[in-house]
Amino acid sequence: MTFSVHGLAVSRGVAIGRAVIVASSRVDVAHYFVQPDQIDAEIQRLRRARDLVSEDIARVQQGLHDLGPADAHPELTALLDVHLMLLQDEQLTNGVKHWITERRYNAEWALTTQLEVIARQFDEMEDPYLRERKADLEQVVERMLRVMRGGDTPVGLPGQADASRQGGADEPLVLIAHDLSPADMLQFKQSVFAGFVTDVGGKTSHTAIVARSMDIPAVVGARSASHLINQDDWVVIDGDAGVVVVDPSPIVLAEYGFKQRQGEIERERLSRLKNTPAVTLDGQTIELLANIEQPSDAVAALKAGAVGVGLFRSEFLFMGRNGRLPDEQEQYLAYRAAVEGMQGLPVTIRTVDVGADKPLDRNTARSEDHLNPALGLRAIRWSLADPAMFLEQLRAILRASAHGPVNLLIPMLAHATEIRQTLALVQKARDQLDAACQPHGAVKVGAMIEIPAAALTVPMFLRHFDFLSIGTNDLIQYTLAIDRADEAVSHLYDPVHPAVLQLVAATIAQGRAQGKSVSVCGEMAGDVAMTRLLLGMGLRSFSMHPSQILQVKQQILRSDTAKLETWAQRVLAAEDPASLLRD
Repeated sequence: MTFSVHGLAVSRGVAIGRAVIVASSRVDVAHYFVQPDQIDAEIQRLRRARDLVSEDIARVQQGLHDLGPADAHPELTALLDVHLMLLQDEQLTNGVKHWITERRYNAEWALTTQLEVIARQFDEMEDPYLRERKADLEQVVERMLRVMRGGDTPVGLPGQADASRQGGADEPLVLIAHDLSPADMLQFKQSVFAGFVTDVGGKTSHTAIVARSMDIPAVVGARSASHLINQDDWVVIDGDAGVVVVDPSPIVLAEYGFKQRQGEIERERLSRLKNTPAVTLDGQTIELLANIEQPSDAVAALKAGAVGVGLFRSEFLFMGRNGRLPDEQEQYLAYRAAVEGMQGLPVTIRTVDVGADKPLDRNTARSEDHLNPALGLRAIRWSLADPAMFLEQLRAILRASAHGPVNLLIPMLAHATEIRQTLALVQKARDQLDAACQPHGAVKVGAMIEIPAAALTVPMFLRHFDFLSIGTNDLIQYTLAIDRADEAVSHLYDPVHPAVLQLVAATIAQGRAQGKSVSVCGEMAGDVAMTRLLLGMGLRSFSMHPSQILQVKQQILRSDTAKLETWAQRVLAAEDPASLLRD
């Protein structure tokens, strides 16, 4: 039966494919594809986990038996019998083997997938006793997962298997999950998935941001999608409308297939603009930079015609590592790879910005989790709280600058004391490298303007820094008191709220008056609906995901900044700026 699920459109285009459900679990589960020659080993890992759990249950049963009839617990004995029965259940075993053999899922992923399939069957049972056995199944599976996690688990990333890993089927796949951490999204970047859907998330959550960088259709905040959609359902993801169509009819499928082809034609047409300079009709040269998460993203940046990297999100080097942070040498090699990958074009590296919707690890939980993490120890606050770690990163960045032009960007500054401490540590890192005779280059140091307090004290920042970069995602969040990762309040997240526009415009104007570069690196920079307004405000440097560059360039080529300045002033003075943007 055809039905649709509505969410938030976060990445354009249409994806059509079979659903791959990533089930939620209280145990951390890795998801990756295995090579054909690894299938037998994965099945063996599964059998080993099953056997070890069975042996453990048998030991408990023997212990109960040794207690004697007076002390034994018949209910517990019966429960253990049920768990043993579930472990040997052919539907569980054969189903897991199917996902490993046919889809080439790793054992843990295959196990949670089959759990999802069987759990739904339990939910549909009329007998309350049988329905309650679902909890027993979940306990058995989690015990197996814990065994597998404690063993020698091969490390792999989704997409490392070849494209034929579907067991001979060439059907495209789409990912359906309750939520995906930024680290998960980073892993899925090179995967075979044509699109994805999550139950939670907002338009500028980092899950959505990485989705746009992958340039695949995506819908977030789709509420119960992961529960309503079954494994292998045919799914259409409309990333333009924020709609997910499940089990589409042939007519609906044909309509979306046509829309998908039209999108491909439009992208091909835009690709012809790659080597066209970004110059407005009145001769203003506009700098179009790329936002990247990994050194390998430099390839996509160059392919899109970026003239540099305006934001290298270094935190992705730190996340999903179970608390083991990258050392100076590992960071240096990553930054150097990005610098060399840009072939002489400038690279702006932002120091680590973790916290809020970018935890270091999906299992990391603070005792203060009743507090708002967006207002806590994150970004530069986190770095200044651990000077040794921060100095390691600063030295790595400075060393990378010996291989090409590098700019250093500091996130979330608000106080003069933070500015002084940060600049002192930058100088200390330079001194340490000099003392060790380590080569490093000249680096411009800039500050992100993403807190209203910073936007209202821009003159102070201009006295201390070489350039400014406006992080509109957080600036909007903090100005409007909106958690940008929370779909419940996503309707209040408003990039064209008069207060937000006034702060952005004032920052651009003050930077230009002082002759210092100001760029916008938030999602506003890649939103073609905002391009003309930002040009009218005087912005001459945009930084966005590579996938958005050509669309923005097209808008720039059609714009006359002289005419836009007057119109932009009217927008800034309006009570309802959105109404003028629609005109």
